[in-house]
Amino acid sequence: MLLRGRPFHARGHQTGDTAGVATSAPGPCGGRGGAVMTGTALDRILGGPSGLGTASLNLAPRAAEAAPIPAGPQPGDPVPGLYFHPVPEPDPVRVAEVSRRIKEWAIDEVRLYPPEWEDQFDGFSLGRYMVACHPDAPGVDHLMVATRLMAAENAVDDYYCEDHGGSPVGLGGRLLLAHTALDPLHTTAEYGPDWEQSLASDAPRRAYRSAMDHFNRAATPSQSDRFRHDMARLHLGYLCEAAWAETEHVPTVWEYLAMRQFNNFRPCPTITDTVGGYELPADLHAQPAMQRVIALASNATTIVNDLYSYTKELASPGRHLNLPVVIAEREGVGERDAYLKAVDVHNDLMRTFEAEAAALAAACPAPTVVRFLRGVAVWVDGNHHWHQTNTYRYSLPDFW
Repeated sequence: MLLRGRPFHARGHQTGDTAGVATSAPGPCGGRGGAVMTGTALDRILGGPSGLGTASLNLAPRAAEAAPIPAGPQPGDPVPGLYFHPVPEPDPVRVAEVSRRIKEWAIDEVRLYPPEWEDQFDGFSLGRYMVACHPDAPGVDHLMVATRLMAAENAVDDYYCEDHGGSPVGLGGRLLLAHTALDPLHTTAEYGPDWEQSLASDAPRRAYRSAMDHFNRAATPSQSDRFRHDMARLHLGYLCEAAWAETEHVPTVWEYLAMRQFNNFRPCPTITDTVGGYELPADLHAQPAMQRVIALASNATTIVNDLYSYTKELASPGRHLNLPVVIAEREGVGERDAYLKAVDVHNDLMRTFEAEAAALAAACPAPTVVRFLRGVAVWVDGNHHWHQTNTYRYSLPDFW
């Protein structure tokens, strides 16, 4: 569901010029817009802070690539024609330490998986994933906040929804009870102990509870509340997809994209400030312009998952909905054309995300806003890098 591919042409467009952004509606920082920011003024905002240790916070337009069209994609190649930003290989020292700690947590603290699943856990490469997505994390402790949550979210997906015993039947009850590990039950003294005992009853609930406890210690109350809200969104998306599976409904393309706006990566980039050791204030996070930017980024990263997991899903039992499959069935085109159109959808979402992020940074150049926007953009890039290079999980169709 979230990370698909389990039983997880306007190609080549460059980032548009962000100079000359104007605002005329009420400004996202609380005042009125209207000022047109061009040239060096906008460059200073999008360029972010300067000095030692601030290189990763630069929001200036980054070098973009559209993956070339090869004779046939090789393992580790990007999706041909995909609009993306290459990133450096994640710091190997941090990767090794995060990988060691997350496996120790998974085995010793929450008993996340049986021994026979160890190769799958290792192949997921959680350490590389989170280090690539959070290069501005102050240290490994901060990275572990995100890594535990990612491991827990995918345990819920595996056990409840997909290959390790998951089913759409009865999913709502399982998800709601697991959600109480994130959003605690407030009940009577008589029934509280039963709920407490339930939190240790299966791997997903153990993982959710432990990961959330660690997150709460690193986050402010508003950041924790934000995360709980985004996890409720995610679970709602799971339930929509499960309902369609039970009724064998193939959604229209817009319906599928609506489902994926909920069943997507949003809980991950939305905690970029917690992992970075700072806070985007709640009133700025809640502004409609910021909510739109976060949604666009999350939607683009989720289509990346659809594209890279496409062949794995086709090889799995049953029907797996993804954007190319829905386009093919609902728009009456072949598999190749549907896949290439899904690439176009991703590219459109990415360009819109970048344009809206630049406009928001210009309209509201508060340091925390600029840093948060940059953090979300880096998460998008790191997410693509992990999908592209994780050849244990993913391979591309031979459509070129």
